[in-house]
Amino acid sequence: MGVFERFLSLWVGLCIVAGIALGGVFPGLFAVLGGLEFAHVNVIVAVLIWVMIYPMMVQVDFSSLTHIGEKPKGLVVTVVVNWLIKPFTMAALGVLFFEVLFKDFVSPADAKEYIAGMILLGAAPCTAMVFVWSHLTRGDATYTLVQVSLNDIIMVFAFAPIVALLLGVTDIIVPWQTLLLSVVLYVVIPLAAGYLTRSRVLRAKGEAALQSFTDHLKPYAVMGLLATIVLLFGFQGRTILAQPLLIGLIAVPLIIQTYGIFIISYGWAWAWKVPFSVAAPSALIGTSNFFELAVAVAISLFGLESGAALATVVGVLVEVPVMLSLVAFANRTKSWFPAN
Repeated sequence: MGVFERFLSLWVGLCIVAGIALGGVFPGLFAVLGGLEFAHVNVIVAVLIWVMIYPMMVQVDFSSLTHIGEKPKGLVVTVVVNWLIKPFTMAALGVLFFEVLFKDFVSPADAKEYIAGMILLGAAPCTAMVFVWSHLTRGDATYTLVQVSLNDIIMVFAFAPIVALLLGVTDIIVPWQTLLLSVVLYVVIPLAAGYLTRSRVLRAKGEAALQSFTDHLKPYAVMGLLATIVLLFGFQGRTILAQPLLIGLIAVPLIIQTYGIFIISYGWAWAWKVPFSVAAPSALIGTSNFFELAVAVAISLFGLESGAALATVVGVLVEVPVMLSLVAFANRTKSWFPAN
């Protein structure tokens, strides 16, 4: 785990402060950047999102799907949790907190946007950081590759319908055209580009060269994420300064969701006697989020200054320390599971 990943929450926090400060000093600049749109997509943010997502898509190995039958229990756990449980519990928690428990602290309009951001996080299973979590628990590398590859294929077809369903249930109107465009821009195109790059490098130079190439790209992915956060908080600064407890309010249901989903996934794997090398990454994969995609889609659907975009970025802020605590817990409870 590199220095960028290890201290990601610190970098995110510093970028939040920098974004708020820059937004106050250079409001005109942020207004110009916010106006650079094409088909409701901010061009600057789109480029930064591609910089984030492309390196992780190069790591996806579709040939690993030939091993899909070797560890079926772990796959069942993560697929069911990712697509049949997590999006719906996230939506339920969003409604519970922002329409019931926190209704006196936020306006109804803002509450709907925070719920929308949470739904986007819940419907986007992790693609990149799963390799870090799996490595930290000494997880089965082949299983992790299979899970990520399978998740990405499912995401192409399931992400938009699930998001549209949950947003509709919570009375949030979203144009299908914009949602589908976001999936094409931020899932299909980067996935295809990553596949083509991976295939070309492997054919020309081999596995070692591919690993070197992906290692070289990783810092750029994190820098793209951090630059996006600076932009977001440059636009959100006035809202946050007016409501300093807002980030904490958003973080509470996100943290509860993360620990709750881990308990479901890890407990299921334990009850099913899944070997630890599969149980740990399967639970962590099911718990973590593809926050880069959630941020991108929130911006496309609701705008840079929206509560939905803010909620997805708070997801970035809380995810890394929470996930590291779960990694530590998994490593301490390794003896609860079969060795193989």
